[in-house]
Amino acid sequence: MTSTRSLASALLSLSAATVLALTGAGAATAAPAAADDGKNPSVTSAVLNAAGAADYWTPERMQSALPGDALAGKALERGNRSSAVLVEKGKPSSTKGTKGTGTTTATAQSEQPVSHIGKVFFTLAGSNYVCSGNAVSSTNGSTVATAGHCVNEGPGAYATNFIFVPAYENGAAPYGKWSARALYAPSQWVSNGDMTYDTGFAVLNRNAKNQALTSVVGGSGVAFNQARGLTYKSYGYPAAAPFNGETLKSCTGKASNDPNNPQFNTQGIPCDMTGGSSGGPWFIQTSSSTGAAGVQNSINSYGYNRSAVMYGPYWGSVIQSTYASAAKS
Repeated sequence: MTSTRSLASALLSLSAATVLALTGAGAATAAPAAADDGKNPSVTSAVLNAAGAADYWTPERMQSALPGDALAGKALERGNRSSAVLVEKGKPSSTKGTKGTGTTTATAQSEQPVSHIGKVFFTLAGSNYVCSGNAVSSTNGSTVATAGHCVNEGPGAYATNFIFVPAYENGAAPYGKWSARALYAPSQWVSNGDMTYDTGFAVLNRNAKNQALTSVVGGSGVAFNQARGLTYKSYGYPAAAPFNGETLKSCTGKASNDPNNPQFNTQGIPCDMTGGSSGGPWFIQTSSSTGAAGVQNSINSYGYNRSAVMYGPYWGSVIQSTYASAAKS
């Protein structure tokens, strides 16, 4: 990952938009574009041949898939705007938050499966990888949000054999394996591997009953252009030690800016999830009663070694445009 810990480690992008786009569950009011990136939204996509993708992912291949944060590290090595001194990949954080002291604990909490949150499996450059993802409300009813490095090398090729397994737990796939028909990512990620824009969306095929994904598992609303410094609850399937990727975990905390690579415009929350949690959703407007019923406003992206903080991108105009293109396809 990037100067980062082996987390769902990739970076989320901070883009800026002028409007809050909210779809499906939840409602919010538009906030000032706090940190508008000022860049023209541009989206790229790839159409996939889904034949055999679900069958490709045998239990053995799922178990042996590599945490996707390694791909974020490779993108950094190909040269983007991070400090080379900070790039350390594949090491889980050894720092834990303190419980019972009035400070926020950074230790990931165990969660029951959530129907619209799951694991993402895919192939890139001949290797099999695993990330996390979340079904979001969309016109096509078939859109999943994840990290950009979980759909495209950044820069480089798009993933193949891409599937989403909602509510995964200990090898079980209660809602089946959903193959992707198309992948979308900001052109800044696909062309340059710019970690600021490390967010992607997959559009899935209907199942054997001709049902769209969100009609079966539900989906989260999405929000863009929100104020910075909000409190988030993030979810993911960390697979690198000390976790095994078999169960859902979560972290909750107030976001603050990344002091190490401020050019990424990302925010971090206390969290020690490791590789495999890349692409897992960040929710706002959650509470103890709503759980994962909040509105998605970022993803798990990266973390630094020796610091139990998970960073994710600001969702603004570039990521909003990417979402809109995927959601209506």
